[in-house]
Amino acid sequence: MYHQSKRYFRFFVFLFCAALLLSALPVLTAAAADGAAAPAEAAKSEPGFFENVWKILTEKYPLLLRGVGQTMLISLVGTVAGLLIGMLTGIIRTAPYSKNAVLCFFHKLLNKIISVYVEIFRGTPMMVQAMVIYWGYAFATGGSTLPLIPSGIFIVSINTGAYMAEIVRGGIISIDKGQFEGAASIGMSHGQTMLSVIIPQVMRNILPSVSNEFVINIKDTSVLNVIGVTELYYFAGIIKRETFKTFETYLIVCVIYFILTFTVTRLLRLAEKKLAGKESYTIFGSQSDPEAEIKVKKEEPGYVD
Repeated sequence: MYHQSKRYFRFFVFLFCAALLLSALPVLTAAAADGAAAPAEAAKSEPGFFENVWKILTEKYPLLLRGVGQTMLISLVGTVAGLLIGMLTGIIRTAPYSKNAVLCFFHKLLNKIISVYVEIFRGTPMMVQAMVIYWGYAFATGGSTLPLIPSGIFIVSINTGAYMAEIVRGGIISIDKGQFEGAASIGMSHGQTMLSVIIPQVMRNILPSVSNEFVINIKDTSVLNVIGVTELYYFAGIIKRETFKTFETYLIVCVIYFILTFTVTRLLRLAEKKLAGKESYTIFGSQSDPEAEIKVKKEEPGYVD
């Protein structure tokens, strides 16, 4: 009797488990089907790489264009201002000392100050200079800060001026001393000699270096985002945080920087060729014969027998 009851108990337990399994089978099947369909739907709805790039370009182009405009403004104005600073400091450092003792003393003192300025700004990163100047002004004025865009232009200008000072000084030194002597022999002062004879040649000689500084400034404006200057790299950070597409965003910005620097480089090389003039030309007149003509032609490359 005991064994028979035990068999009935096992049978009822088996029936109960079977019924429970059969009742739960539709639910498990539906859950499995939903689980298999979810990744497929997610993969189907998730846009691809090129779709993300196109979406960023079409939806965020106002921010990108604004960043390009701010970057070009800061780099262009900073380069021109830096060239003027470099021209002024280069002329002062190469000017001969006056015979007047007082003027000679102040000239030497000014040269020392310029040397310190050049060494400091050439020997420290622009990012650090931006932080020191921007927050140093806030510290000195009790919390007041400078406007961001003028601050960026000022920082790029004085940084570029330190490099331009050496570029201009080297360009002046490279001019043959005979030209200084020739200008002095016809009664020109040092200032007249510099403005009319030396500086035009210096500008032609240093143009490649100035172009290089301009291209460098286009890229180096990206460090100004540490003080909040709204240039291209700053807006890239905003787009990244809005779209959560880090790689696509910075790839687009990388391409934009390349287009800017490549275009500027080509335009400046074209300007260099225009300033160089024609390679074949004619010289009219001479001291002995005013009607003489001397034709100078570029030699065509050929083979030497």
